Amino acid sequence: MTAAGSRLKILGVADSDSYVKWGAATLARAPKEWESRLVVVDSPFVPTAAQREAAVDGLMDTDPPVLSLAELAELVASEQPDVVFLSLRGPLIRVVLRAVLEVSGRRPILLSGLPGISIPATRKALTFRSQVDLILLHSKRELRDFPEVAAKLSLEQSFALATLPFFATTHRSDAPRDEIVFAAQAKVPRLKSERVRIVEWLAECARTHPDLRVVIKLRAVGSETQTHAEQYPYDELLSGLPSRPANLVAESGSMGAHLERAVGLVTVSSTALLEAAAIGVAGLALNDFGVSQGLINTVFEDSNLLGPSSDLVAARFRMPDPQWLDDNYFHDATDDDWVQKIEALVAARELAPLPLRKLRYGQAGGRLRHVWDRKRALGSLDHSFAGYVALVVGYPTRALARTARRGRGLYRAIVRRGVAPTPTE
Repeated sequence: MTAAGSRLKILGVADSDSYVKWGAATLARAPKEWESRLVVVDSPFVPTAAQREAAVDGLMDTDPPVLSLAELAELVASEQPDVVFLSLRGPLIRVVLRAVLEVSGRRPILLSGLPGISIPATRKALTFRSQVDLILLHSKRELRDFPEVAAKLSLEQSFALATLPFFATTHRSDAPRDEIVFAAQAKVPRLKSERVRIVEWLAECARTHPDLRVVIKLRAVGSETQTHAEQYPYDELLSGLPSRPANLVAESGSMGAHLERAVGLVTVSSTALLEAAAIGVAGLALNDFGVSQGLINTVFEDSNLLGPSSDLVAARFRMPDPQWLDDNYFHDATDDDWVQKIEALVAARELAPLPLRKLRYGQAGGRLRHVWDRKRALGSLDHSFAGYVALVVGYPTRALARTARRGRGLYRAIVRRGVAPTPTE
């Protein structure tokens, strides 16, 4: 509650498909006495109506409205929420944050996080969110790893534990179990040859099990966008497959609906593995390409979920190891503290204004940098003349800065090896 006894007002702001899903699911888990609302900010990654419908499936009664940055600022100015939940991709966070601060009479609590498995903890995830008051994490392991990265970066940051909100606890229908579902990802694997091999394994699985549908669950179809750009979409690779079995298909829609029919879920490193495990659907994390940070699958070490493509072809799926589960996304819900921490921050704000955390990276350039950030995040949706000027100035400046950083890094490496040049050289 706020000091005046009114309901805590939290406004969620999302952009891409995965962040819309996470934002909606998180707000659905918020206390019923909170007044919560979700909107989507227009950007080059804005999901289509169909994608938004799939993202909020069963979580919201209505499709969240799509607002321009100016319309979002107007909404914040009129509603003055206690909390603004930045369920956004990193580059857009600082742009929306600035727009919010410009119209807030009293600064709201700023909340953010990442929509799914966030191991390994990365520098970028934290630096993009360095000014928010609280970052939501979803496992005990994340709660250990992220503060370590923050300390290495000398970032002051606060974290809270929140159970991944996608998890259902039971099946919602009596649909027949007749699907093997492959959860596609945009980023991994990266190489076309590796993605073609996955399609071939799925085709072999379909031929081996003609009584089952093998479904490549897509995040985007055709011109639809998603959180990360996908260079080699699976539906395009599938169309080029010779002698494609009739029971191998590519479909979009809600992952939850597909899991209702699944006998097994296979992926490289998708959070969908956890969604499946939560309702008793066995899974498989393909390890044919290795286990590495680049594949985002180190989190599955010791989970009993890693396995080769031969297990996929044979439809051999498995459940996660119980000891792994508690440390990785299946902790007891009583361990969650995100609601208490948000309410404590709101209560503290009633007593005295909360200082805004310092932006540690990406602050050089002053006002021009702000315009540059907005133009890069919004692309053609930013029609300002200043945005175009910022691009003309910004790209060469950034290239020079990166060259200088690489030079400094090379010099430090030479010094560490004890072969630094003398002043006369």
